Amino acid sequence: MKKIVLASLLVLLLPVISRAAHIDTIQVKSTSMNCFLDVIVIAPEEITEDSKYPVLYLLHGYGGNCYSWLGINPKLPTLADRDGIIIVCPNGENSWYWDSPQKENSKFETYISKELVSYIDKNYPTKADRCARAVTGFSMGGHGGLWLGIRHKDVFGAAGSMSGGVDIRPFPNNWEMKDLLGPLSENKTQWDAYTVINQLDKIKDGDLSLIIDCGTADFFLQVNNHLHEELLKRKIGHDYIIRPGAHTGEYWRNAVEYQWLFFKKFFDGYINR
Repeated sequence: MKKIVLASLLVLLLPVISRAAHIDTIQVKSTSMNCFLDVIVIAPEEITEDSKYPVLYLLHGYGGNCYSWLGINPKLPTLADRDGIIIVCPNGENSWYWDSPQKENSKFETYISKELVSYIDKNYPTKADRCARAVTGFSMGGHGGLWLGIRHKDVFGAAGSMSGGVDIRPFPNNWEMKDLLGPLSENKTQWDAYTVINQLDKIKDGDLSLIIDCGTADFFLQVNNHLHEELLKRKIGHDYIIRPGAHTGEYWRNAVEYQWLFFKKFFDGYINR
């Protein structure tokens, strides 16, 4: 009986599986770090020779890897296939997506914004334009999404953060940051320079499409509120969403679908121009 039920389920699922996006696990070399790093690429199934697709870079949090996002939201391949968007999930280790001033072999800002983007554009049918690239992530990856987007607005036209550590300074002893920046007590200037909230002088309204969200029970809520207030003060347009939720996969599974709609609208605006 169990075999009959399983066979029936597989028959029902075949149409869904046959329309699934391609999921590639690749290794991309970082010349700046002299190593190869795993990357997950999710591409629409039906790619024609003349098709060019926008790309969403999804960054994982502390302790995660390139597989994290598929575990958090298994619907991502379906979204990629439905909307014609390539998803790239890099392995950022526990780097906070910086080029660390303390560790010479941790240059993830250079790797993602230059080396990985170049590789993806050369090996996948992408629209190689900032208006067809977005970057976002959760927690450490939320910091990374805004850090990379703001500092490389020539590469990314849109950026986001989900439950992001957008001001690192209230957390000087957490998540290996002092290994990358040195202790806060001895390196205050460095910590000030490497936090997202102090990067806003690099953009003005209209430079970057921004979306930020955070749960009401998240320990990063206060720093996200401060970032929102600073953006308002500077009259830099952005979407800011607060919803019930904590610093959890359940929250990010929901949040990425909200942000997906935001980025799809951004990409559609580029395509329809």
